[in-house]
This record gives sequence, C-alpha cells and structure tokens, in this order.
Amino acid sequence: MTPAALAIAESPEKFDRGALTPASLLRDFSQPWMDLNDKSILVTGGTGSFGKHFIKTVLNHYKPRRLIIFSRDELKQFEMEQEFPKEKYPCLRYFIGDVRDRDRLELALREVDFVVHAAAMKQVTTAEYNPFECIRTNINGAENVVTAAIRCGVKRVVALSTDKVANPVNLYGASKLASDKIFVAGNNLAGAEGTRFSVVRYGNVFGSRGSVVPFFKKLIADGAESLPITDERMTRFWITLTQGVNFVLSSMEMMRGGEIYVPKIPSTTIPDVATLISPTLKQHVIGIRPGEKLHETMIPADDAHCTVELEYRYVILASFAHAAREAYLHRGAKPVAEGFSYSSDTNPEKLDVRGLQTLLAMAYA
Repeated sequence: MTPAALAIAESPEKFDRGALTPASLLRDFSQPWMDLNDKSILVTGGTGSFGKHFIKTVLNHYKPRRLIIFSRDELKQFEMEQEFPKEKYPCLRYFIGDVRDRDRLELALREVDFVVHAAAMKQVTTAEYNPFECIRTNINGAENVVTAAIRCGVKRVVALSTDKVANPVNLYGASKLASDKIFVAGNNLAGAEGTRFSVVRYGNVFGSRGSVVPFFKKLIADGAESLPITDERMTRFWITLTQGVNFVLSSMEMMRGGEIYVPKIPSTTIPDVATLISPTLKQHVIGIRPGEKLHETMIPADDAHCTVELEYRYVILASFAHAAREAYLHRGAKPVAEGFSYSSDTNPEKLDVRGLQTLLAMAYA
C-alpha cells in the first residue's frame, strides 16, 4: 500500500487533514473562453457521460442556435429528453444515428458550425473480444466524421482521444491512435480555408460511467469484503468531467488545425483510489487484464520534438503545422526538452491525501 493510502487507512477520521491539494486540481481549463452563442453544435456520442455533461455545460453558459445530440441509443436519448426537455430548451435536437453511417452524419451536419466527436467504443476488454466492431466505430467512424464535416462546411471539429493511444498495447488504443491520425490529416483534405480538425487527449475521467470509482462503489454496496486491484504499482491520470468539458471548449477556441491537446492533470495509484473509496476495506491483487498497461503515457518521447508547453496544457503539433508552431511560441509556449515524455508514473503532479478527497468532491459536485 502506498504512503497516501496507508495514511488514510490508519487515520480515516483525519482523512481531510492531509497535505495541501495539488495546484493542478485548481485548474478548471476554462480559458480561453469559447463563445457558442447563436452557433450550431453537434455532439456525437451525445448521450454518454461526456456528452451529457457537455450538453449541460453549454445550456448553462450559452444560448446556441442549435445543440444536436447525435447517438444510436434510443433509450438514452429518451431518458436525456426527460432531463433536458425540448419545451424548456428549444435549441435541442435529438438525432438517432451512428457514426458508421456517413449519409446520416451528412444529414445531421447540415448548417452545423462546430462538432465534438465523443462517440467511440471505449471498453478495452470489449474491443479485444469484438475487434471488427471496434474498428468500424473508432476508425471508420472517424473517417466518416471527417468526410461529412468537410462536405457540410463545418468550421471546427474536436475529437476526443485517450491516454491509451501512446505506444498502444490494446486494440482500443490502436484504433484511437488511427482516429487521431485521421483527424490530424483531415486538415490537409479540407484545404487552407476548409474545416479545421484537432484532437483532445486526456486520462481517466474520475467517476464517469464504467470507470473504477463507480465500480468500487458498486462492489461495496453489494457487500464485498475486499476490493480487486490489478497491480499495486499501477498508476493513472485523472480528470473530472467538468475539467474535461472545459478543456475541450478552450482547446476549440485556440485551435488552428492539426493539434493534439494534452491537459496537465494529476496522477495516482489505483490502490490509493480504492482506499479513498473505502479506507478500511482490504484489497486483493487479481493481475493485469488483457490489453491493460501498468502505467499510461499521454505524450511519448518520440513526440517530444513536435510538442510545446503552455501553462495548463501541452500541444503536440502536426509535422506540417509550421505556422502554428510559430503562433504558439509567440503566445508564450516553450518547446519541451529532448526526450520528454508525459507518463502517469513519472508525472510530477501526484495526488496526495487531500488531493484525492478534493477530486472526488469535484467529480460528484
């Protein structure tokens, strides 16, 4: 058990008196501010955890002309419409559709200004067992979004990526790496005045559907006597849904086309997260699952030569984006050191006891 986890386990009543919260938890990534007033926005995978939070954020802060929820799940769209009824939010449009279907995408993207591409097949083990389905959604779907956006004259597209794309060891990571390449290359296909495409890459979303936090909570609710840990050394990057949505919006505002944006976010071990959820419950090691990494990397060393650093984010620039590099350097960005990599195990911003507690509070606020 790590020192932070041990401190919680030994003194759970003093859990909120740990070390100071890392400054990284105070980053809300809301700047630069994106103006979506009187704009038409479409979100693929709009009924997922990110999509729902994105829709809620836009409705709370903007007055868009149209806000289109594009997904293939009829039930989730129905449930979402109960939460966000069209009578109260007349800008909302609910489109049943699949990113595998280019024709349907083109219909949905007519007169759309901005697209956030959040649709994906995300479960590592599911992708390993159903490889063709993963490829059709994550790779073919990415191609369809790029083609449809260009044909419909969309102004900007931001695609959500994952920390698993760097040196991938599973199909999910490999398929999202291919997706990232497709979106970056989409700028060449669109031409100098056409649609701009960029990518946002971040780590695990704390508390999102399918993540480890609700998994642990369910086990505890079901009466588990101990929590399963794949490996005591395992580390992961963490971000909240609110931070993720803000990061997408601020990246969309500053994008020039071809960038991969990586937020500066903290990391911690999985045993520490388990101890946070239940300070007194035992833990047992079950071993790493197929396609799973011990640590995650968001910027591999091979990309250091084209990466610049801003105050709250890193930007991996496309090889063809010479003007963009100069523009970022002009706004204060600095090239990273040769051989630089951004990994969860060597990340200098580790979550301490107070940090874990604060992150949990932020995630479920």
